[in-house]
Amino acid sequence: MNEAQTQSVFTRRLHRVYAGFTLGFVAFVAALAVLEHLGLSRNVIGLLFLLATVALYAVIGIVCRTTDPAEYYVAGRRVPAFYNGMATGADWMSAASFITLAGTLYLSGFGGLAFILGWSGGFCLVALLLAPYLRRFGRFTIPEFLGERYDGNLARGIGAVATVLCSFTYVVAQIYGVGLITSRLTGLAFEIGVFVGLGGVLVCSFLGGMRAVTWTQVAQYIVLILAFLVPVVWLSVKQTGNPLPPLAYGAQLGQITAKEAELIGDAKEREVIAIFAARAAAAEAKLKDVSAAMAADRAAAEQQLAELRSRGAPLNEVQAAARALSALPATEAEARRLYIAQRNAAAERARPLAGMPRHATQYAGDPEGDAQARMEFDDSRRNFLALVFCLMVGTAGLPHILTRFYTTPSVREARQSVAWSLLFIAALYLTAPALAVMVKYEVFNNLVGTPFDQLPAWIGAWARVDPALVSVVDVNQDKVFQLGEMRLGADIVVLAAPEIGGMPYVISGMVAAGALAAALSTADGLLLTITNALSHDLYHRLVDTEAQTSRRVAISKILLLGVALAAAYVAAYRPADIVVLVTAAFSIAASAFFPALVLGIFWKRASKAGAVAGMLAGLGVTLYYMVTREPWLRGLFGIGEPMPLWFGIQPMAAGVFGVPLGFAVIVVGSLLSAPPSAKALALVERLRSPLPPEAG
Repeated sequence: MNEAQTQSVFTRRLHRVYAGFTLGFVAFVAALAVLEHLGLSRNVIGLLFLLATVALYAVIGIVCRTTDPAEYYVAGRRVPAFYNGMATGADWMSAASFITLAGTLYLSGFGGLAFILGWSGGFCLVALLLAPYLRRFGRFTIPEFLGERYDGNLARGIGAVATVLCSFTYVVAQIYGVGLITSRLTGLAFEIGVFVGLGGVLVCSFLGGMRAVTWTQVAQYIVLILAFLVPVVWLSVKQTGNPLPPLAYGAQLGQITAKEAELIGDAKEREVIAIFAARAAAAEAKLKDVSAAMAADRAAAEQQLAELRSRGAPLNEVQAAARALSALPATEAEARRLYIAQRNAAAERARPLAGMPRHATQYAGDPEGDAQARMEFDDSRRNFLALVFCLMVGTAGLPHILTRFYTTPSVREARQSVAWSLLFIAALYLTAPALAVMVKYEVFNNLVGTPFDQLPAWIGAWARVDPALVSVVDVNQDKVFQLGEMRLGADIVVLAAPEIGGMPYVISGMVAAGALAAALSTADGLLLTITNALSHDLYHRLVDTEAQTSRRVAISKILLLGVALAAAYVAAYRPADIVVLVTAAFSIAASAFFPALVLGIFWKRASKAGAVAGMLAGLGVTLYYMVTREPWLRGLFGIGEPMPLWFGIQPMAAGVFGVPLGFAVIVVGSLLSAPPSAKALALVERLRSPLPPEAG
């Protein structure tokens, strides 16, 4: 058989294998549903979902193990466009897309659409500007392209460091998501869940590299898309009778808008708001004399502890009071940070709808209002557009996504796989807004007004996993739940949606398995990208240029294990919300890679000096802005008060400054420096020359 016939036979075999896998997964879920009806416990159901899916991914990893460099780095360049699109979809739809996107839409309303617009638009940039040209380049990594295009190892080394930086930030978010899901399914502590889930990440990427990761990601896409669609279709039918959630979205949005007006006028909700406003004012008063406030807090805590001991209170109450006393800040600087955080948190909740904007309102503020309202409106609109921009160009700069287009048999299939990727991603992105609205409908109509002693069990279960995910306190002591009394994190909305909607627990287990598939698939791709940059682009080029391919693959596997453990260690400390970590990675990728890649392909005059200066300038200003203004990074680097924002832009969109600067510096630096070498010019000519019909 010729190459085309061989590829056709291979593709038909893949169709049979994955059709069988899909039917098997559906049968597995149906069997667990029957067992739940017969009395199987929730813990066992969750454990079975975890073990069965991770075991399946492990089997694929073992079957696809390899030490061949072409298979390990680019899956032998024989992945059909359809399956590469599916694998790219799984690689792309990380914990942020699966777990956090609908939650962000729930909390932010219209503002959350920036993620859908940015991420979807980014794939258009990939299809038009990068994927076909990188596939035609035909090597292994993005830093390798930078090294070839910009004459040497300096640009390649900077690209490798930037790859590690953005991918590590991204992979921490995925492993954090793995910890959440594993701990909820098994009942293990979050920190233990992180390292248990890590085994599922390692088993594929460690054994088989891109070959194992690709075929695992196809299976993971099937799991995650079924897991996402089933609950949202269920809610859509339950609430509207329409099995197509995007078509039911408008009707439910109208219901939400009417309920929001009712809640804003509710006397009990206003009572809760007044209590939080008083707490914010009290924290503000403490900031006027921090030393006196510290002394008063300590005296009050000591008095409470003494009273509990004197009246023989239960041991757990005494221990809680003792812990509260020991947790008081020891220095004025610590106390000031605590009071500022308390003031800001209380002020945020001293607003209608638990601090959430009206779901259908485009931007905060009012363009026709007073000066403050107009400024809020302008800042909100500016940040929306800046975030869309960063997510678009960040998508087109993410190394683990761009590397996927090295795996197709031809340039034509690279283009086709981008189209398939968009289709597979759209299946989730078109339903996420509907899921957010339907979960909000359930909360507004079925949860608000419930007596505290009748609140559903999922609230306590998720609070035990992480209190930041959900917290409910009877603030006004009326023993009835008001919306303002619940603090809900974006990372819980999808995972708890089946329980919020009253579905069988087997659906919750399936959603958790889908979220786990999303996090594992992206983590696999990211870890492989990091270790390939370290082994192929740094070790091979700078440490041992004569290393044999088998040795480089072995080094890559060792590094993969080390990087995975380091990422799990960082994730165990819960550095920030998933969406904050992910958007930081996008800004880094956008500023470091997008200008250098685009100009390297489409502008012959782009030179080594210009590219190096542009990459460093864009990356440098982006990191500076994030480190000095993002709260979790300021805490990491010991920076006190945040610096003023530039044009009101939030630090998650820092790439909006780095990308234009990178373009400008590359252009100016290239015009002022020596032109690129003949070899670099020949590469540009080869990338952009007309393709033969069978390749193009």
